[in-house]
Amino acid sequence: MELEKVKSLADILLNKGLTAIEIEESGLRIRLEKNAQGTVSAQKESNAVNAAPAWVPDADPGESAEGIALTEVPSPLVGVVYLAPSPESEPYVSLGQRVEKGQVLCIIDAMKMLNEVASPVDGVIGEICVENGAVVDYGACLFRLREE
Repeated sequence: MELEKVKSLADILLNKGLTAIEIEESGLRIRLEKNAQGTVSAQKESNAVNAAPAWVPDADPGESAEGIALTEVPSPLVGVVYLAPSPESEPYVSLGQRVEKGQVLCIIDAMKMLNEVASPVDGVIGEICVENGAVVDYGACLFRLREE
């Protein structure tokens, strides 16, 4: 699927006041959603990424630009993601930070229940795929880690 087609779908989503739009073409399914802040995000298969101009639809989301395999940390539930324990606190993790298996990466607020999301592996934060306060779906990619 061409990047221009994805951009035109995002324009339709924003201009028509829709909250989501989904298309499947040649076995590739893309879903665009608008969150509460009005930001558009995209899902390619079940891997969420920000719909920024740097996103290349044909790139493999499981590999970095350098070809290093990345481990995705999916959202275990639907809710609001918080990257810090409180608004005044520092984030749990930052880009390039070394993390250990079981270390808390963020919390997800689902119906006023705070659920910690822990690192599944030892590694380094290679990408933070969500913004603080964003609504995430089940299975949406929250982080990508370089295993070490």
